[in-house]
Amino acid sequence: MSSRTAVDAEGAWFDPEHIDLLRRRLPIPYVDVVPVRTDVDGSVVEVGLLLRASGDGQIVRAIVSGRLMIHETIREAVARHIEKDLGPMAMPRIPVSPVPFTVAEYFPTPGISPFHDPRQHAISMAYIVPIDGETAPQEDALELSWFGTDELLGDSSPLDEMNGGRDLLVRRALAHVGAA
Repeated sequence: MSSRTAVDAEGAWFDPEHIDLLRRRLPIPYVDVVPVRTDVDGSVVEVGLLLRASGDGQIVRAIVSGRLMIHETIREAVARHIEKDLGPMAMPRIPVSPVPFTVAEYFPTPGISPFHDPRQHAISMAYIVPIDGETAPQEDALELSWFGTDELLGDSSPLDEMNGGRDLLVRRALAHVGAA
């Protein structure tokens, strides 16, 4: 993260009541990150999924995800959320100019789109990011597991443990890289 972000982002987080109000009134920008491991040829061979408690108390699989802060570039947000969820030694390969593989629009009302977040209307730019370093679950993540692409696309997939349409997001990521 640049020093510009550290200075300009001061006060960028709102207290819980204020963010709840904003979430009810404004679409919130997010990044979703599908962390992957690649082989020597650059083909995706594994996808990293977190295990965490959802807002309603369920234990679910999740991807790296979070809000953008004021004066933070998308690249900085991707790096910050990867470090927050996967640890400081993850060593992500984030492109200089990241381009999302898709945009997911999460609605608080189910059925408007395949993506659902009961808290808010969120617009999330989704990225596939190769991870080269050592990873460990951080913050509120209970576990981080790496799954082979065949395992994710098979019967009784770990993707079945995801909520809010994030399983579809991972399937789209796999299709985007030619693994599906």
